[in-house]
Amino acid sequence: MTHDATLVLVAAGGTGGHLFPAEALAAALAKRDIEVALATDSRAAKLSVFPPERVHIIPSATLRGRDPISILRTAGTLAYGVVKARGVYGRLKPAIVVGFGGYPTVPPVFAATLRKIPTLIHEQNAVMGRANKFLAGRVSAIATGFAGVTDHDPKLAAKTTCTGNPVRPNVVKAAAGAFEAPAPDEAFRLLVFGGSQGARVMADIVPEAVARLEPHLLMRLKVVQQAREEDLPRVRDAYARAGVQAFLSPFFPDMPEQMAAAHLVVSRSGASTVAELAAIGRPSILVPLPHALDQDQNANASVVERAGGAIRLPQAEFTPDRLAAEIAGLAGDPARLAGLAKGAKSVGVLDAADQLAELVIRTAKQR
Repeated sequence: MTHDATLVLVAAGGTGGHLFPAEALAAALAKRDIEVALATDSRAAKLSVFPPERVHIIPSATLRGRDPISILRTAGTLAYGVVKARGVYGRLKPAIVVGFGGYPTVPPVFAATLRKIPTLIHEQNAVMGRANKFLAGRVSAIATGFAGVTDHDPKLAAKTTCTGNPVRPNVVKAAAGAFEAPAPDEAFRLLVFGGSQGARVMADIVPEAVARLEPHLLMRLKVVQQAREEDLPRVRDAYARAGVQAFLSPFFPDMPEQMAAAHLVVSRSGASTVAELAAIGRPSILVPLPHALDQDQNANASVVERAGGAIRLPQAEFTPDRLAAEIAGLAGDPARLAGLAKGAKSVGVLDAADQLAELVIRTAKQR
């Protein structure tokens, strides 16, 4: 690659929640004939859709313990990552480095600030995560998935643009189909998943809740559920006993299409899940991950709840009885379902990837 070509380096890692928006940005930049490379850690490199020659492994670490040895070990790995990233920049000469949160973005973005390369971070959640908090004061610009994330700090707010959360092209495609609430005698499609790993709590609670539904609703119900490999047999048995049609899998490559086909979604409320549900505009019952340090999933779910697009259920209230009552209530009330779909759609941003791409290009020019 020639050094006079524009190269954008995106730094993302850890989970699909950080990688998906990075991939969506890469697709938006590719439409503008801009080359994109990925800096990530060895774990996330396996999940990425970037071609191998465009992936640069930069060592990183998460702080696991508070004892001096753990802190020193983490600091050592991060420092080594910064040195390695500086070496990569000497060769690649990126026009800008864009971080998507998570610890794998700390060394590449920090190294870019040391080399005076323009930098931008994107925060997907409604509250800022620790890695982005650490970088926020040092970077050239901040983009957010939700409004108001940096309002508490005038300095950060001055360089913040709310672009929304970039969603992948197949999500935009799925969003073209309008929501149609089923009549009380038509099939009712329920989609259940728990983040990229498939949460065990969904396997524990949802089949139990379904078993408590009235026979006339059980006859209408069609369930699509993501479950861990080890949970599949018991979940399958539970639905078979209830006499419910259920399609189960540990992974759905066509999740946006599954969302678009659903009349109700029960899921966690990670940033990419919420962004996709809102973009497509589907009613949901959101169960935030309870033990997250930043309570980011709770903040994400609250945004959609306030817009009238979801029912937020804290995990302590996520019982078979409560869930059965919510499902039965919604299945019998097409107008309420349609209202939730409309509320979700009101906070969806279909062109977030394009908005972010334009912001990246503007920030790169401020060199």
